[in-house]
Amino acid sequence: MLIDSHAHLDFEVFDHDRIELFKEMKSQGIVSALIPGVSPAKWSKQLQVAHEFKCPFALGIHPWFADKNIEKGCIALQDYVQREQQNERFVAIGECGLDKIKNENWHWQLEVFKRQILLAKAAKLPLIIHAVKAHSEVLELLKKNDFEFGGIIHGFYGSSEIAKNYIKLGFKLGIGGLILNDSAKKLQNTIKELSLEHFVVETDSPAMLPKMCEGNRNTPLLINEIVTKIVDLTQKPTVLVRKQLLASFFQAVDY
Repeated sequence: MLIDSHAHLDFEVFDHDRIELFKEMKSQGIVSALIPGVSPAKWSKQLQVAHEFKCPFALGIHPWFADKNIEKGCIALQDYVQREQQNERFVAIGECGLDKIKNENWHWQLEVFKRQILLAKAAKLPLIIHAVKAHSEVLELLKKNDFEFGGIIHGFYGSSEIAKNYIKLGFKLGIGGLILNDSAKKLQNTIKELSLEHFVVETDSPAMLPKMCEGNRNTPLLINEIVTKIVDLTQKPTVLVRKQLLASFFQAVDY
């Protein structure tokens, strides 16, 4: 049994075959997926999909959607969080964080991320963090705001040294399809060097499709291939790896 810790299954690209996809996931032992939030305009549909398919979910503002409407977006997020607080499937704040590749809105990214850290802290919820070329800034903001509820560093692609800094703050590292690329030596070495308990698996569907795959849409069906790669890198029994990855997900989001 496995759970995809990060999949945007509410996105339009899944509208035509979402029911069939969930059936196929279950047939392959992928029992669910955490659906992260990205923007106020998408939360309503996201919650509908999470409810229909009984998925855990997070609510947040992705750094790409941080803009001049900070106040309006953050107020809306706070309202949603208060409304869903008693929903057992509401497990985290996110997807939030910082992205230096899409840095034209950097000033707004910083402010929106800080506010989401404080919101998660007040709600005593973990964070689902998007960090691209911005690990030092993300770590600085987490420490500066005394965040102690952990969560998941989504799509982690860094070194073991960077990983250890997040682990010290109580975070798990989300390992996705990039691990399947032959060029991902740094990430593969991180998996070899650190204890298995620090990782969870994800696909970031429909994005983060590894080079080996055909088409342009990723799905949670890739999870088993990611696990197989982790088994190969760690040289641990498959059953042990699967059990630990599932346990780590439950630990990360208290689900």
